Amino acid sequence: MRLGVSLAIAGLFAFIAGTPLASAGDALNESGDAGIQDYSAARELLREVPVPPPDETFPSPPERTGSGGGSVVFGRFTSIQVNTNALGENIPNDAANEPSIAIDPTNPNNVVMGWRQFDTIASSFRQAGWAYSHDGGESWTFAGVLEPGQFRSDPVLDSDADGNFYYYSLSTVTSAEMFISNDKGVSWNGPFDGFGGDKEWMVVDKTNSIGRGNIYANWNLSFSCCSGDFTRSVDGGFTFMQPINMPQRPFWGTMTVDPDGDLFLVGIGTLGTVVERSSNAKDSNQVPVFDRVVNVNVGGGLSFATGPNPAGLLGQFWIASDHSDGPSRGNIYVLGSVNPPGFDPLDVMFIRSFNGGLSWTPPIRVNDDALDTFAWQWFGTMSVAPNGRIDVVWNDTRISGFASISQLFYAFSEDQGDTWSENVPITPDFNSHLGWPQQNKLGDYYHMISDDFGANLAYAATFNGEQDVYFLRIGLDCNENDFNDDDDIAEGRSQDCNGNDIPDECDVADGTSPDCDGNVVPDECDPDNDSDGFVDGCDNCPSIPNADQTDTDGDGKGDVCDVCPLDNPDDFDGDGVCNSDDECPDDPDKSVMGDCGCGNPETDDDGDGVPTCVDQCAGVDDAQFAPGCVNAIPAVSDWGLAILTLLLLTFAKVIHGARRTRRAV
Repeated sequence: MRLGVSLAIAGLFAFIAGTPLASAGDALNESGDAGIQDYSAARELLREVPVPPPDETFPSPPERTGSGGGSVVFGRFTSIQVNTNALGENIPNDAANEPSIAIDPTNPNNVVMGWRQFDTIASSFRQAGWAYSHDGGESWTFAGVLEPGQFRSDPVLDSDADGNFYYYSLSTVTSAEMFISNDKGVSWNGPFDGFGGDKEWMVVDKTNSIGRGNIYANWNLSFSCCSGDFTRSVDGGFTFMQPINMPQRPFWGTMTVDPDGDLFLVGIGTLGTVVERSSNAKDSNQVPVFDRVVNVNVGGGLSFATGPNPAGLLGQFWIASDHSDGPSRGNIYVLGSVNPPGFDPLDVMFIRSFNGGLSWTPPIRVNDDALDTFAWQWFGTMSVAPNGRIDVVWNDTRISGFASISQLFYAFSEDQGDTWSENVPITPDFNSHLGWPQQNKLGDYYHMISDDFGANLAYAATFNGEQDVYFLRIGLDCNENDFNDDDDIAEGRSQDCNGNDIPDECDVADGTSPDCDGNVVPDECDPDNDSDGFVDGCDNCPSIPNADQTDTDGDGKGDVCDVCPLDNPDDFDGDGVCNSDDECPDDPDKSVMGDCGCGNPETDDDGDGVPTCVDQCAGVDDAQFAPGCVNAIPAVSDWGLAILTLLLLTFAKVIHGARRTRRAV
């Protein structure tokens, strides 16, 4: 107890000084990760300690009076307060933090949240609060608490592949129980003994492996009912196997199941940050064995009891697996808010494995503030969408410059974590030192679940001057118009012709849908009147089916529609004769060379049947008036020749007679 008090006092001075009290970072293991070797003091300081209910009694939360509260709008992001009364009003002087979220995979409109519910900030007594939504988080019903009057903490929620919900909750220092809902979170069965201990976590296998439906749980062995720190349920959470020990006793981390049903867990282990894998936990006939144990370098260790969260964690380690159908399928990712070397107190760091956790890449920094910025990036939280996009959120003090004033930030990666989007603030700032319910922290974690079109976040903040829990739909903005994509579609700013909830212009821009004709409409929505598989705007013969699109001359016209399938262009001079059949392809007046050749008209100015271009007696009717014209001139007729001869003879006689008369005289 004296140690805990000393640490608490030290934490207060460290908070005032703005420096970490402690972090998982005082010794290096063989992987280069920073991690302290003895966490007993830290675990003692941060463990959940049950307290009795307050003397004052309170109505069920939905029945309490309230005022204000509701939605918090920041730009295109709207956070919806969940812990409200039946009228949607904030309940004053209570507190809610450490939220967890689960979504029905068979109907994503069914969402459930759980959190630590404090009926009054005058007491640290907390219960298992819960609320449900059947419209995708747009509205919520705060139904109350599980087991009223029972101390509960560290809530963790998940769902199975069939849409059943599970609520795992710590009830004493050393044990946890499971609650099960089969009606979309409206009511719960249980509690069922789940062994457990402090800072427990669980995951449900939703794969198609033999482990489908298995529930796995892990906790801090230092404060546990049992000698082991891992258990499994193979009957839907009604019973759990006797706990076993994991190799490095990891804690302050999470779990994931990869596409093959293999189980992965990250946490702080005996030799530093560790990732442990079990490839047989999915087999209900075998005792789980963790056959791969790898210490990893995340770029620093976890911090606690300092700065923004003086009596809590600054975040836990997150692990997630990629279930997409692309090349990233099966990747394993780890993320955490860690204390890096140097001046900066916390960064959000990311590592990944491409070979089932056997080896890991160097750490990648997700927050994009300057390296010399003294800012707390805390409560780093990660989830992976079915299409492989990685979403990350965290609280950030970069703008305020004060450890107590944070904004929630968001970033994503679409290339397996190689690069990250610009960091975007998604809430107003809030003071994490307000509304402490006799416990100087905002809980120890947030929780997020991604889908192909965005992320669903459960988080805590103090927008009402006290601790409350919120649901935030982080919609994507693929066209960067400062509106969520789903709002663009609903309000008519964008079309969604294929009904995939992505604006058409984004389908086209990112290559999700081809747009061969460049009209910014996905090809699957454009007409194909001849049903040959090619939309009209790209069909080289839209009126006649031609699935092969053969175009021998390459003129853009399919052979089945091309009057001159061998010519490109078909008819250069436009005379209606294909170039290959046209002796004068550049002369629109001639397709045959004729007597005058290409470019010269076949005119006959004197009408004698001889083209002017070759008529040596052009302008004269050679046949009638020009006997003797030769060189392609037709011969004079016999009759004409006789007449001509007679005229010449007559003329000669006249001349001869005139000469004789002259001599006689």
